[in-house]
Amino acid sequence: MNQLTTGKFLARKRKEKNLTQEQLAEKIGVSNKTISKWETGKCMPDYAVVKSLCEELEITVAELMDGEEAEEKSVRSYDEDQIMDLLRRTQELEKQQKLLYGILLIVMGIALQACSYTLGGTDIKDFLSGILLGLAVGEMLMGVYMLGRTIAGH
Repeated sequence: MNQLTTGKFLARKRKEKNLTQEQLAEKIGVSNKTISKWETGKCMPDYAVVKSLCEELEITVAELMDGEEAEEKSVRSYDEDQIMDLLRRTQELEKQQKLLYGILLIVMGIALQACSYTLGGTDIKDFLSGILLGLAVGEMLMGVYMLGRTIAGH
């Protein structure tokens, strides 16, 4: 599944239906910026809107994933429900991965902060302690940011 190929296919099918990005977005309940991101290959449609998107463009989920129309005599070894389930699982795993990265950054930040407190006493050690503390705070903030974005669904 190539995001760019799928995006070009979506754009072509939308234009064949004489729909603007805004019109298609309104019909399936997303923003026109979301449609633009799909069509430029920056991201893939969320599994929650795939069926309605396919219905509006009169394509199958398999065609959407392949980025091309199925040939008349082509045989598929999977059905649309299997594809939708796979898409849902993939997106859930990506979300879990981002959550884990955020948690890992916070834990590493706490570890760096603990290391920074063990240093001190001389000017150089105080300097290194300050650097470690700054890195720890930055890392924890990045982790909180990642967690927040993931939980908010961005």
